[in-house]
Amino acid sequence: MKDRRIFHGDFVYSKSFDRLVEYIGGYLVVTDGVIEGLFDRLPDEYDGLTIEDFSGVMIPAFSDLHVHAPQYPNRGIFTDALLYDWLQKYTFPLEARYADPTFARAVYDAFVDDLLRHGTMHAVVFGTIHEQSTGYLLERLEEAGIDAYVGKVNMDTDSPESLLETVDGSLLATESFLDRYSSQNHAKPILTPRFAPTCSQRLLTGLGKLAEKYGVGVQTHLVESKWEAKESVRRHPYASCDTEIYERAGLLGHGPFVGAHFIFPSDKDVRILKKYDGYAVQCPDATTNVIAGIMPSDSLADRGVRLALGSDVSAGQSLAIYRQAASSVRLSKIKSFYEPDARVIPFSQAFFAATKGGGSLFGKVGSLEKGYSFDALVLDGLSDPFLSLTPAQTVERFCYAGDATNIRARYLRGKKI
Repeated sequence: MKDRRIFHGDFVYSKSFDRLVEYIGGYLVVTDGVIEGLFDRLPDEYDGLTIEDFSGVMIPAFSDLHVHAPQYPNRGIFTDALLYDWLQKYTFPLEARYADPTFARAVYDAFVDDLLRHGTMHAVVFGTIHEQSTGYLLERLEEAGIDAYVGKVNMDTDSPESLLETVDGSLLATESFLDRYSSQNHAKPILTPRFAPTCSQRLLTGLGKLAEKYGVGVQTHLVESKWEAKESVRRHPYASCDTEIYERAGLLGHGPFVGAHFIFPSDKDVRILKKYDGYAVQCPDATTNVIAGIMPSDSLADRGVRLALGSDVSAGQSLAIYRQAASSVRLSKIKSFYEPDARVIPFSQAFFAATKGGGSLFGKVGSLEKGYSFDALVLDGLSDPFLSLTPAQTVERFCYAGDATNIRARYLRGKKI
């Protein structure tokens, strides 16, 4: 027997990157966890069925396409450090602690709970080099039902001794990780070379062979800073740009391709990313906290690049991906102020990146359209007695000024959680 539910209230979702759709007093029909339709008036075929009224505004759940789960304990602290000191003094020593599975379990339990608290139901996640601890993270995400790609990090050069792998050891542990978790339903492995300066050519080539063997994708940091863009090709002189390093290693074309930051791409970086249908993930708060730069979201969108948002905890201070939507608009204004050729992006584009744009990595999630998984949030408590907000204004205020307490209900694949 079909499980059919009908919701009545106000709805907002992204139809496209420049079009925000709102229904006032609409009807959403959900059957077996999949949206059957969203209507102004309920069609006659549903007469006599129970209708669930809700107050507030229903929106799609969020997608976070770049977050470091092991850095969760450091969120909101050490924010006065710049990137190099932040990594060496605070981030790498914290990541080394995940050699202790007990410590890892405590952190990852809290991390998964906080993702759901903020309405994030789809995520691409960095672990650490530690197979056992990262495996537990993947298991917890699977148990929670979150759509996720999780990576055991690879790094064999120019890294602290506590995080330095051998090539053979890194490849063996990665293949073991793939063997164990590739068959999971919701949370799956993804190859995760930290970034080109910390990975030898031999390691990347070995990962490329695993990508082909297991049909698995890759996530990494791409042209995050001017230093990285130059250092990557200095260490890998057979390539002319950062993204080409991964292409030549055979890592691309076997599964999802997620490039975090993508702030200083060359034309060739953009062409390669598009060739493999990759995602450029903007992490606005993180890149301002560590002064990496501002992604050229406007020009990338014009060139048809898939855009998404990431919290990048702990360079970013919070798992609230809705705040990244607001910050994305804000940073585009700053960029346009200093670079007259840059364009301010509208809120609709930022919200699209946080929902349907990023969600497309996982299939039909991130929208309230027919055929999409019913992964949704109900927002409330954002209006003032002296000002009545439209549904779209409610969503914008939530992204700028709301918090997790304004999420009054959460639905994942049709079930209230």
